[in-house]
Order: sequence, then structure tokens, then C-alpha cells
Amino acid sequence: MILDDIDRRLLAALTEDAAQSYARLAELVGLSAPSVHERVRKMRAAGVIRGTETRIDPEAIGKTLLAFVHVDTSGWGKSPALMALADLPEIEEIHSVTGDTCMLLKVRVAGSEALEGLLARIYAIDEVVSTRSYVALSTYLERPPQAGISAELKADRRG
Repeated sequence: MILDDIDRRLLAALTEDAAQSYARLAELVGLSAPSVHERVRKMRAAGVIRGTETRIDPEAIGKTLLAFVHVDTSGWGKSPALMALADLPEIEEIHSVTGDTCMLLKVRVAGSEALEGLLARIYAIDEVVSTRSYVALSTYLERPPQAGISAELKADRRG
């Protein structure tokens, strides 16, 4: 599906607040509510919109420590045992990465003791050789993928 500027503006508005009415979205992009509804339906059908999520305040659920864990393995990192980490609610993201590590995990836990317990579970996986953890002190920007494209990148795509 090729997205036009109106689609991208709709996606941006939905990213800010997915619970907005079609009437409100229509006001934002200058279309009728039925037109907006049809565009959103098409984007869902095409897989551009994969779902609707609720963003939870980590402090409200007692998960105030955010960390990034580099996991080094003895073989290919995408083993069934490592991928089973996705079942743990503390693991928010799992990435296969290039560089000096195999996997990068984004984790959110209640505190340092909880992080230590999670690291122990990770170390219990046979192919895990080592980990390096980076605790976030402050978060200045955390958001889902954005539909917009910077002007410089638009120019690069054209020529």
C-alpha cells in the first residue's frame, strides 16, 4: 500500500491517541468521517495498522527500572530457549543485532533486585555466554514508529 500525506497524517494522529473518533480525525485531516473510516479500514487490511495498543505508565504498575541487556551467545542467538524469553512480561523487546553482541533486550522491572533475578534467568539458558546491562537513568523520548518522514530523507529518496 502506498501512503499519501493524508494517510501519514492519520497515522500520526492515531499514534498520539488511537481512541479518537473518526469525526475528530476527519477534522484533523480535512476529510469526511466516512472517508477517514475507509482509509483506516484499508490501512488495517493492508497491515499498515497492526493493532491498537494501550500505553501503560510504568510507575503505575511498579516497573520503574528500564534497562537494555546485550546478550552474547555461543551460537546463533535466535534459539528456541532465547526466544522463550518473549513469554516474560518484563521483556518488552527482543532484537537480533549486529556488532559485538547477538541479542538486545529492552526490559522493564521493579528495581535492581528484579533485574538481577531476570539476568539469572537469562544466564540459566545454556547458550548464553555473557550479558551487559545498561540502566536508563532518564527517558527523554519513547514512542512507537512514526509515519512522518523528515524533509531531508524525502529529498534523499527522490534522488
